[in-house]
Amino acid sequence: MAIAGHEVEVFEALHLPGGVLMYGIPQFRLPKEIVAHEVEQLKKLGVKIHLNYLIGKLESVDQLMREGFDAVFIGSGAGLPMFLGIPGENSVGVFSANEFLTRFNLMKAYDFPNHATTPIHAKHIITVGGGNVAMDSSRTALRIGAKSTLVYRRAREQMPARKEEVHHAEQEGVNLQLLTNPKRVIADENGKVVALECVKMELGEPDESGRRSVTEIPGSEFQIPCDAIVVSIGNRPNPLIPMTCKSLSTTRKGTLEVDPETLQTSMAGVFAGGDVVSGAATVISAMGQAKKAAANINKYLRGEPLKDEAALSAL
Repeated sequence: MAIAGHEVEVFEALHLPGGVLMYGIPQFRLPKEIVAHEVEQLKKLGVKIHLNYLIGKLESVDQLMREGFDAVFIGSGAGLPMFLGIPGENSVGVFSANEFLTRFNLMKAYDFPNHATTPIHAKHIITVGGGNVAMDSSRTALRIGAKSTLVYRRAREQMPARKEEVHHAEQEGVNLQLLTNPKRVIADENGKVVALECVKMELGEPDESGRRSVTEIPGSEFQIPCDAIVVSIGNRPNPLIPMTCKSLSTTRKGTLEVDPETLQTSMAGVFAGGDVVSGAATVISAMGQAKKAAANINKYLRGEPLKDEAALSAL
């Protein structure tokens, strides 16, 4: 947008720009120096970045429009973590993958006391989940000197993580406990995690989608001693923005509803893309949608039709 000649302002909720590239992806996968360089390039283009500025709390989207912004792009992601819903999950030492990775990536908890974030002292960290973020969490656990175990309720073939990510995790020393489902978190008298109780699972027949179901094996319960648990089973978009701007329509899944061709929301001049539209996906997918939205915002600001009128008239 800046290259196209528009004045651009970015509102970042955290104290450093870069979003999930800074706080969600570990240093060993994406060096933060690369992200910092990209941010500096944006600043050189004249992009103004506001930090510690949470849209939906300090201001709503419609307030931004009333203040004189001609268009708004919402790229707030899917940062609301999902949890297991099992007994003991509120024990001290249970973290969402978001919090765990943010502590180590953005707040540099591994460099305590040079950085003030309270470090996570743990000798054995269990990560629950089978996606790419779970792999990042389990590999990060190794880098703070902890034993790392990954618990996943299905078989290796059903893991949503890329095969190479699983390979790297195992190669580095992550212990995979497959066909294993968490049942409850066990804590001591101080409420601190001491173990995760699990049950073994077995594969059943494929369901309508073709994915094999899993069922518990009766009497197979067992405990894995640990002092920290990272839950990495997915995220949902934070409802803060649509809750504070009733003109924005959402889907049943809580994602923002957009025109799939233009990525414009139910509000004229307000566009959205990435996980806040698709649900939790990849950075590459989000960047692709952002570029598509930028092209349409440019058309909108220039007063050009967002859709091909000739193609529409042929329908």
